[in-house]
Amino acid sequence: MNQSTKSQKQQSHTNRLALPLGALLCCLLWGSAFPCIKLGYAWLQIPAEQTSLQITYAGVRFLLAGILTIILGSLIQRKPLLPRRQSLLKIVWLSLLQTVLQYLFFYIGLAHTSGVKASIIEAVNVFVAIFVAAILFHQEKITPRKMIGSFIGFAGVVLVNVSDGKVGAGFSLAGEGAILLSTISYAFSSVYLKKFSATENPVMLSGYQFCLGGLVMILCGCIFGRGQVGAFMQSGVLATAQGRNGILMLLYLAGVSAVAYSVWGLLLKAYPVSKVAVYGFMNPVFGVLLSAILLQEHNAFGLEAVVSLVLVCVGIYVVNRQTQSERDK
Repeated sequence: MNQSTKSQKQQSHTNRLALPLGALLCCLLWGSAFPCIKLGYAWLQIPAEQTSLQITYAGVRFLLAGILTIILGSLIQRKPLLPRRQSLLKIVWLSLLQTVLQYLFFYIGLAHTSGVKASIIEAVNVFVAIFVAAILFHQEKITPRKMIGSFIGFAGVVLVNVSDGKVGAGFSLAGEGAILLSTISYAFSSVYLKKFSATENPVMLSGYQFCLGGLVMILCGCIFGRGQVGAFMQSGVLATAQGRNGILMLLYLAGVSAVAYSVWGLLLKAYPVSKVAVYGFMNPVFGVLLSAILLQEHNAFGLEAVVSLVLVCVGIYVVNRQTQSERDK
């Protein structure tokens, strides 16, 4: 075997590993966000009823995430990652859907439900995105396999909410309802991101929409909750050991968004969408497992939660496998 052939085989092996390792890294990071947000609330002493503080917290996270994403994208491209004039409206639209509405509902919902339930319900975005793309945007067709996969996934969400155990005890608009609205908003943003990415750099779009969305959320939190935000700043929580842990957690969460969205964008650029998306079934897996470990939500390993998680993962796999087969034809 000559040196050239050996080098080509090594490169091919590296390329084969890039997709699963990169995608699993993204899923691990996104899955860790569920319990880490709740830990951040606890360390910074942000109670569930203080919505304005939660919105401000989210805004700071995404402003930092946007700055980090732009820096990473610039380093990868070896030039400043700057938007064109015709990109501005797309950034505004994505910011509204992907950051402001999605995470406004997400942060509120996560404060009123468990990390286990939130991670499972959030996985429904795959199914919602398929219906939105097919019915409203005509980007793809709804096939019997996609319908079966969607119903399997929704069955998992229903099970985790109607079971008699602690994991599925009840449904509240402020908790599970808000998480579901967050999921719908993200589904719409995914469809628009796919549409806009045909002519724009997806890392650039993500970075600048994070910055804009973060600023909007900070302003909303400060305007509508001046008393809460002011009292928090004067409380001295940030000067305590737990407060410093909360700040570090906030920086970690910003890094989660920056790294995961940058890597995911690069994978989508290098590989077919279906081959990347199939790894999304690992999001709820990591979310549930890390919630059980970090939040000590031991009911994550209860029968209802395990069955629900399996149904969601099977549903996502069935939907994406059908999408991949269609693309390979």
